[in-house]
Amino acid sequence: MADKLQFDLVSPEARVFSGAVDMVVVPGTEGDFGVLPDHAPFMATIRTGAIEVHNDGSVSRIFIHGGFAEVTPQGLTILAEETAELATLDAADIRQKLEAARLRAKDAGDDITRDQAEAEIAKLEAMQAAIELTH
Repeated sequence: MADKLQFDLVSPEARVFSGAVDMVVVPGTEGDFGVLPDHAPFMATIRTGAIEVHNDGSVSRIFIHGGFAEVTPQGLTILAEETAELATLDAADIRQKLEAARLRAKDAGDDITRDQAEAEIAKLEAMQAAIELTH
């Protein structure tokens, strides 16, 4: 059994994280799952939320939005549409953006605008929940 899991987190802008860790807990669309070294290969879609990266007794959390996870014999790779370090997010700013998105959804003049606002609401609510778990 390998001692560490190779973990790569990639967004469209950059490689967010790459390194050997003890475990990663991922918010999958079918439920959260943990990946340890020598995990069986599989692929899964991810839901908006925070991943937990466990390493040497510490846990770091990174917000992810959209994408998928792939476990191979080489390790875990997450390709996320969007990522954010939870420590850098401002809870007051998220609340303000959430209020604005709710107003856009309420005042939407067409289904497309309403759907876009509701998708933004879902993302911001998940971001808010992830921030609250870290405090």
